[in-house]
Amino acid sequence: MSLPKIKEILSLDNEQLEKEILAAKKQLFDLRLRQATRQSFKPHSFRHTKHRLGQLLMVKRQRLSTNEAKG
Repeated sequence: MSLPKIKEILSLDNEQLEKEILAAKKQLFDLRLRQATRQSFKPHSFRHTKHRLGQLLMVKRQRLSTNEAKG
């Protein structure tokens, strides 16, 4: 399983971007819960989810700063 690609994120509109951010945060919460309760999980999922969340937040910040510069 490879790390998520930024190309997929750039094609999302703002509403879909927000949904993806919430989904990634929820997935991280679930992974931490599984780790704390010693349930089975794939350790690399942490890295992939954090990477994806970072990409999503970066695109969101870029769009916000671009909109502020225009307005």
